This record gives sequence, structure tokens and C-alpha cells, in this order.
Amino acid sequence: MAAKSKPFLTDIKTIRRRAREHMQRGAVTDSYTLDRDTVLKLLNEALATEIICVLRYKAHYYMASGINAKSVAAEFLEHANEEQQHADQIAERITQLDGTPNFSPEGMQTRSHSEFIVPDDLAAMIEENLVAERIAIDSYREIINFVGDQDTTTKRLLEGILAMEEEHAEDMKTLMERFGKKGEPAKPRKSR
Repeated sequence: MAAKSKPFLTDIKTIRRRAREHMQRGAVTDSYTLDRDTVLKLLNEALATEIICVLRYKAHYYMASGINAKSVAAEFLEHANEEQQHADQIAERITQLDGTPNFSPEGMQTRSHSEFIVPDDLAAMIEENLVAERIAIDSYREIINFVGDQDTTTKRLLEGILAMEEEHAEDMKTLMERFGKKGEPAKPRKSR
């Protein structure tokens, strides 16, 4: 005699009943088991990081000068636009989780994992952007590990952003190898 298997889904009447409860919470249902406040805090930090990255890339775009500036500036602008898309995606996810995206300039630098640094020369700009991308990569990996399979929507979103940040880091590494002061390859500055 075959053992009776447990059905995969909760019975449909229970699902329908639960869907009518707490409707003001939108997509956040009782099956969301993560600490939502922590997830929202992490997402707002990621949002601040993306906004700081947009601002840094834009500043570098406008401040870039030198023989290699045109092609490097174009890369900075492309990255600024992609970072803006990331910020928009994260803000949307925050609202889906019944949170409020924090766009306040007050405290933006504190919430951001990356820094807003605008050096005087092109090679140092490339370096600062590579550092910021590496910070974003590590930050997104940690957030993805935290949410795991308990919030697959946020996980998938951040995995897509992480893949783009890895591309950005590779782009900055390539620029460092190709361009630098007086046509020589840019090398990272010594740590202070």
C-alpha cells in the first residue's frame, strides 16, 4: 500500500482567506518570513550606494580630461545610467515590500557603502570607480546570502545587479590597464 503523500500547496481556501487579510500590505504576505525591517534597511543602503555611484560617475564624466578622456568619459556615463537603473529597481522593490525608499540627501553618504570621491586625474577616477564597484560586489553578495531563498524576488533582483556590477568592475580594470598618466598604464596608488 502506497503512503499518502502530502499535497505540495496549502489548500486553496486557506490561500484565498489569507490573501484577503492585511491587503494594505500589498505583496507582503504572511509567508514572508524574513525580518522585513532588516531587508528594507539593507535595500535602502543599497539604494544610497547606487545613488552615490550615479553621482560619482556623473562627476567623473564631466571632470574627465586628458588625451584618453573622451572614451573613458563615455564609459563613466554609461555606468552612471546603469547605476540609475539599479537605484530605480531597488526603490521599486522597497515599495513592493511596503517600505519607503529613502531618497533624502541627508545621511546619503552614511547610508551608502561606497564613497563619493572625485580625484583630479583620469587614472585616479578609474581607480576610485573600480574600488566602488568592488565594494558593491561584496555588499550585494552579503545581502543575497542574507535573504537567500526566503525572498527569491529580492535575491533575483540583486543577483542581476551584482552581475552588472561585476561587468562594471571588469570595465574599470580594463581601463586601468589601458589608460593612465602620460599614456602609461594606470596602476593602483599605494595604500596610505
